Amino acid sequence: MATEGEAGGLVKTAHLFLLSAAWGMQLWVTFIAGFVLFRRVSRHTFGLVQSKLFPFYFYTLLGCSLLNLAIFATYRPRGPLSTRETIQIVLFFLGVLLPATNASWLSRITTKAMFQMQEVEREHGLGEEVGLSAHREEYQRLKEKDAKYRGLRQRFFTFHGLSSLCNLACVLCTGVNLALLALRLDGL
Repeated sequence: MATEGEAGGLVKTAHLFLLSAAWGMQLWVTFIAGFVLFRRVSRHTFGLVQSKLFPFYFYTLLGCSLLNLAIFATYRPRGPLSTRETIQIVLFFLGVLLPATNASWLSRITTKAMFQMQEVEREHGLGEEVGLSAHREEYQRLKEKDAKYRGLRQRFFTFHGLSSLCNLACVLCTGVNLALLALRLDGL
């Protein structure tokens, strides 16, 4: 039976479940779903799917991360933080901050720029090709010819890159926290 300040079996299970669910979701969305979609659907369809999937993904990840931070902070032993606990609490906090930044700011700007780019591309008969474009030269010409499109591409790739970095950092934070938690499991 759990003593005061010690997590019971249900809390430990919830903590492990939330951390594992976040990790699995991150791996699937980051390393599998995007690559499969990119190679199987048109560029514009891929963008549309991501514009619908990513807000749900970021907010679900944010919820899992908030609950993990709350469980960790509530049930850790009282007293000064050890080095491991300091690392974990910082990683849990980053696990909240990074998806919150993506959900509330980066993905919205990226999506808006993407849809504006797609409008210009449609006007030039582009965007319905699947995978790596056989029309690269046409995109390059459009970028060179149309200053608005060039600016939208720059904005899109800047914020997409920042969003991707946040996401990868969050994957790393979750993975390290999962590893640190696994190292403390008593007898499997």
